[in-house]
Amino acid sequence: MTSLTSTETATLERAADAPMLAQVERWAAINSGTGNLVGLKNVAGQLADAFASLPGDIRLITPDPIESVDAAGQIRTTQRGDHLHLRVRPEAPVQLLFTGHMDTVFAVDHPFQSLQWREPGVLNGPGTADMKAGISVILAALTALEASPLANRVGYDVMINSDEETGSHASAALIAELAKGKTAALTYEPALPDGTLAGARPGSGNFSVIVHGLSAHAGRNPDDGRNALLAAADLALRLSALKSPALKVNPAKIDGGSPNNVVPDQAILRVNMRPSTPEAMIEAEAALRAAVAAVSRDHDVHCHIHGNFNRPPKPLDAAATRLFELVRDCGAALGLPPIRWNATGGVCDGNNIAACGIPVVDTMGPRGGAIHSSDEFLIVDSLAERAQLSALAITRIAERGTV
Repeated sequence: MTSLTSTETATLERAADAPMLAQVERWAAINSGTGNLVGLKNVAGQLADAFASLPGDIRLITPDPIESVDAAGQIRTTQRGDHLHLRVRPEAPVQLLFTGHMDTVFAVDHPFQSLQWREPGVLNGPGTADMKAGISVILAALTALEASPLANRVGYDVMINSDEETGSHASAALIAELAKGKTAALTYEPALPDGTLAGARPGSGNFSVIVHGLSAHAGRNPDDGRNALLAAADLALRLSALKSPALKVNPAKIDGGSPNNVVPDQAILRVNMRPSTPEAMIEAEAALRAAVAAVSRDHDVHCHIHGNFNRPPKPLDAAATRLFELVRDCGAALGLPPIRWNATGGVCDGNNIAACGIPVVDTMGPRGGAIHSSDEFLIVDSLAERAQLSALAITRIAERGTV
């Protein structure tokens, strides 16, 4: 380590000494797939107990109800788990936001449920990297901060939501509320195995287009029908043709159809769109609506669009670049390999925070890989490494009063 003050060194030692591995093993042993409300309640309770060691007010927040379209074309309300929120020193001159998520992509009946050591120092298990390890790093870094003489200069909100893996629909309003007025934000998605951070991110929108046609006998009078399945397929092709360097489009699924002797009167097209810039997002939504209107006209069907761009694009502006550079310099002071950042096609809560005008680095979690698969792994040595990186970044923001 180089270029560290005595205050920084003491803070870093406390961050590295936190019992992060034991926390990860305990929290990752509980299934908390986004739809598993029982498991999420269990994890939320354990997290509330752990974060209660910090000062401030801690609470579990009821999620916003969300709507989705089922395979029959009906709009259903879905309930998500409670979100954890901790607020500390809202009157302090420097205000930071720390976010993570307690949910995983692994449902309660998914076969990937247990932890095992792939090799010494590499822990395989659901949510180990994505991102119960990241939550442990948040707690370690903030616990170390609280023992620092700089603590009173920093106030912060910690938000751990229950629905990040499905788009944070039930927590987006909470994220926007907590981001207001913050100096900076850190989000604890895992870094890549070599420590590379995610830089710019595209936006993401998920849409369900319900197509209403008209049934008819496939042999006697097919021309009297309006084939909703055919219209949905045509729409999928038209949307796929919108792909460009600034826009990724993935028509993912068509629900619907009928017996072979009936012209299908309903279909639902599911599509994901990922624009790389705010301008591309506006153009993509207009193009989607234009394609739907054209298909409605050409096939004489009625279409209803459900969904939105729930993750705005996250370009790297000047303030965000300064925050990345601060994290890079902290890594150099710790003697870490050079920290770099690259654009990525993935999205996360960092998108939502950046859309509020707040600089954010959203891959401050430990190093790991193969996330969203049964091969997911955590590099255990990076727990202390990333806790120290966060603690040093927080300390230096507190010293400067800005990024």
